[in-house]
Amino acid sequence: MRYLPLTPDDRAQMLGVIGAATIDDLFADVPAAARKSETFDLPNHAGELEVERELVGLAALNRAAGAGPFFCGAGAYRHHVPATVDHIIQRSEFLTSYTPYQPEIAQGTLQVLFEFQTQVAALTGLDVANASMYDGSTACAEAVMMARRVTRRKKAILSGGLHPHYAATTQTIAHAEGMDIVRQTVAIDAEAAVADAIDAETACVVVQTPNVFGVATDVTAIAEAAHKAGALLIVVTTEAVSYGLLKSPGEMGADIAVAEGQSIGNALNFGGPYIGLFACREKLVRQMPGRLCGETVDADGRRGFVLTLSTREQHIRREKATSNICTNSGLCALAFTIHLTLLGEVGLRQLAAINHAKARRLAKALGAVKGVEVLTKRFFNEIAVRLPGDAAAMVEGLLDDGVVAGVPFSRLDPQAGLDDVLLCAATEMTLDEDIDAFAQALARRIGR
Repeated sequence: MRYLPLTPDDRAQMLGVIGAATIDDLFADVPAAARKSETFDLPNHAGELEVERELVGLAALNRAAGAGPFFCGAGAYRHHVPATVDHIIQRSEFLTSYTPYQPEIAQGTLQVLFEFQTQVAALTGLDVANASMYDGSTACAEAVMMARRVTRRKKAILSGGLHPHYAATTQTIAHAEGMDIVRQTVAIDAEAAVADAIDAETACVVVQTPNVFGVATDVTAIAEAAHKAGALLIVVTTEAVSYGLLKSPGEMGADIAVAEGQSIGNALNFGGPYIGLFACREKLVRQMPGRLCGETVDADGRRGFVLTLSTREQHIRREKATSNICTNSGLCALAFTIHLTLLGEVGLRQLAAINHAKARRLAKALGAVKGVEVLTKRFFNEIAVRLPGDAAAMVEGLLDDGVVAGVPFSRLDPQAGLDDVLLCAATEMTLDEDIDAFAQALARRIGR
């Protein structure tokens, strides 16, 4: 039964008040290319049992990541999540809690978020972190808009190594803010090219390390070039485990660091929900989106926690708001914090070293296959390889051999002209025999 509380006269009256002729006028800002004019080809309604059978059949078409050799990465990584993480987040006080609007009645939740912020600040090498963002891509967009507020400039330069989905998200959101987004040509190892594009109108430059092709870059020189021009450096990381081995963004001079925290404590989950990390230097904190939890003492001197900074419209005057984020990814942030607490600094470094070792073995094995070129020379746990043919077709073929070979770059950016490039990741979950099976199957198919 459809719920239609408004009559046609009601709708006409409401449209008249706001000056719109039709309901379609409300969607005028949506580009025509993004609209669907015809109806969706969906089946008619069915009973519960029929729907259940249909969905079970669809689910059976999927293959779990752990069912065999698996090398997908490109921003979402398969890592081991200790059973302790799931056990703790399923406690009712965590599983059912929501955003703490009244800090005086949410001490437990506030403490969790405070601990999360502390960990993120330590990982990124910056002064302060928020709690928290939806995911890495929207955190990237928020960072660009924050840079505009700080510098009062409208131009942002995105490196050619930035994940295409992050770039597209940033372009979509920043467009509504009237920003000029300069997206450099896709390049495997050209993060430094952003320095040559900086001018007096530049609010920020956005670089990713390791970038979407897995290339790890020391961006210190880029930071110096940006600061000399009065611009900010935003560093993006899609693989949070890399913080255990590589220089932190803060060490390299970043003003803002954003990342996807899925790798720590959060399983792949068919693409979400994930957890965005966001940190910056203390002098910029007043323009940070989201919310900050702080530590204090009560009237009796006992330790307590409060919302130190709330930047959304609900808490402050609309024109002063720096964010429209309506929630924090609380449960995902808690999973991140639990896992990182279990690892500790030593454990994270060990985990990162294992990931790098697995990727080195993968690069060596694939590089030995005739016709395959390893394009990524400096990497953490992900590499890009060039195949003698279409990468998407090769991935489909390797599925018949039981190997999920990775992500064709054409799936991320069909217009880049890199249809022969395949992104492959190896983590602590990757077995040596998985790598051997991949290399052998790839060699057989190329040799046909």
